[in-house]
Amino acid sequence: MDRKLKWGILGCAGIAKRAVIPGVHLSELNEVAAIASRDEDKAKRTAEELNIPVAYGSYEALLEDPSIDVVYIPLPNHLHKEWAIRAAQAGKHILCEKPIALTADEANEMAEAAQQAGVYLAEAFMYRYHPRYEAMKDLIQSGAIGDIRGIRSAFTFNNAGDAANVRYRKDWGGGSIYDVGCYPINAARLLLGKEPDAVTVNAIFSPEHDDVDMMASGLIDFGDISLTFDCGMWAASRNPLEILGTDGIIEVPSAFVTPSPGSGNFFVVSRGERKEIHTPDVNAYTAQADHLAAAILGKSPLLFDSKDFVANMKVIDACLLSAREHIRVVL
Repeated sequence: MDRKLKWGILGCAGIAKRAVIPGVHLSELNEVAAIASRDEDKAKRTAEELNIPVAYGSYEALLEDPSIDVVYIPLPNHLHKEWAIRAAQAGKHILCEKPIALTADEANEMAEAAQQAGVYLAEAFMYRYHPRYEAMKDLIQSGAIGDIRGIRSAFTFNNAGDAANVRYRKDWGGGSIYDVGCYPINAARLLLGKEPDAVTVNAIFSPEHDDVDMMASGLIDFGDISLTFDCGMWAASRNPLEILGTDGIIEVPSAFVTPSPGSGNFFVVSRGERKEIHTPDVNAYTAQADHLAAAILGKSPLLFDSKDFVANMKVIDACLLSAREHIRVVL
């Protein structure tokens, strides 16, 4: 058996502590070996809480640790580019939280740095590693719902009362399109296997939240098929996905979050019958870590490379431009 890859975590973000670190702890190919914070006491507390052997008081110190193979970056969005590039230059493979950057140009810079360093750089859209997405793609390709006519999706939650949250810092890459709108966009691209032609987005920009988009609704034009979506940080929680075909519908009640056993199941509606499709209870964060490790160890190719994350950022760029300028943006 191969040794487990050693992971270093840059920062003590909630997503790292709540989901990614526990997911890596369950991994067959990986282990969390170190965590860093600019506040060394915070790093030590988090390390003790989550059974991590080493705590560093700076990100630089972790990158200098020769034993670290992979760096996970859950930092605020505006710091992704800097620390991904620095991690690549230190010879570390990288898993970076979504959205991978603030712009497609930044994403390109990050991809080039990783390529020059000979390391893998992956974007942390963990939902894609749950087996239900392969099951959904197989159903579509089999013709179970006929020809696709449209996709509808949403990802909303209400955190507007937490005014100090990093999501409400415009210069830090705050806003609902960056934070949760990226999921429906990414899923539509994944399921359709192509890139959109144009986008039209309307958004609520909140002066009391540093003028970030707190709610957005959009139409992503893939030619003869469109994604209609909404996203928000000032609305009741939900994350459904619906794929409409000529002969049926695929319904996913919780498309991007699978917190409990059975919540990865979805439904197919055809000829008046609604059938539940059961999928394995898989920790998507563990699956994501194992997939990256398998690529690093030469066991299998990386499913989602830099072309994918750059393309996703191009759509996000266009959505933000459309919302700000009230225009249809052609890609």
